[in-house]
Amino acid sequence: MKDEGAAGDPSTSRWKRWLGSHPFRTILRIAAAFAGASLIAGGLGVIWPKPDPMAAAPPSADDPTSLAPLPERPVTVLMVGIDADGINDPSNRAAPKGPANADSLMLIRISAGNPVQVLQLPTELAVNLPGREKLQSLADAYPLGGVALTADVISEVVGLPEGQPDRFVVISRQALRNLVDGLGEVEVTLNQSYEHKDSAQNYSVNLQAGRQTLNGRQAEQLARFRPEPKNDQARRIRQQKLLEGIHDQLNQPNAIALLPSVIGEVSTQMETDLTPMEIMSLAAAALSSDQPPVITRLELAPRTGEQVMRELKANQKLPLWPAPIVDAADN
Repeated sequence: MKDEGAAGDPSTSRWKRWLGSHPFRTILRIAAAFAGASLIAGGLGVIWPKPDPMAAAPPSADDPTSLAPLPERPVTVLMVGIDADGINDPSNRAAPKGPANADSLMLIRISAGNPVQVLQLPTELAVNLPGREKLQSLADAYPLGGVALTADVISEVVGLPEGQPDRFVVISRQALRNLVDGLGEVEVTLNQSYEHKDSAQNYSVNLQAGRQTLNGRQAEQLARFRPEPKNDQARRIRQQKLLEGIHDQLNQPNAIALLPSVIGEVSTQMETDLTPMEIMSLAAAALSSDQPPVITRLELAPRTGEQVMRELKANQKLPLWPAPIVDAADN
């Protein structure tokens, strides 16, 4: 009769099914995972203090800190604007049709008491992506590897410290519309009129030159409009106008009182690893400075011939962003 202590013992079989053929290695991996989770949890405490369970009063109309405890250090967030109407839509109903693409990429750095810093990233930037022999556009990282790959590539390009960006937000077109409508529309000044109709995407633009108030649908038109396929830079300038308009609206007297309901509505239409309290905390920190956002773009080399993708301007030193904030007291 065979010795079943090794081959036939049911408990041994169960351990092999759970731990595989290299149980010691598997145990080490599990231990590392738990250690990593503990470090992450500890890191969260470094960014955000524990909320006061008694602080459940409605936010004050003139006190951003009434929304939530402020972050205790600067927080860098990757924002991905996708070309789908909803966050879980199987098709973007755009051009080219298919899964959602990264239509807009931004790094946002929020530090209590300082102006918000925004880096608009060129989706047409030529980058190396895993498994691809030729250079690809930065926008291709999102459909290939989601937020994780997109964040890794951007971190390497910009020269961010290890572990950044700290958080991410993926926002749909519907979320943008609801954000603007929830805040009560935004004001922008356009230096020209824009008219465009795309029957294939059931999409049209009709915006007039001058100072005007945009609702959510019109804000989407401004952010989305790109009549020339290669002119992403002009679209980023229009998106900057919209960002500035949203910032101005957030600084209106009633905005703080509106924010909890607006964030509650918009958060259902986006994907993020921020908790509701963290979102409120970042909103409070963004409003803790009365200075306008500092919006910058990467320096790109001139486009050559029919080249679609762009390259970074040569001989730039890392990190490319953010620019150091000069305290007014130092001047």
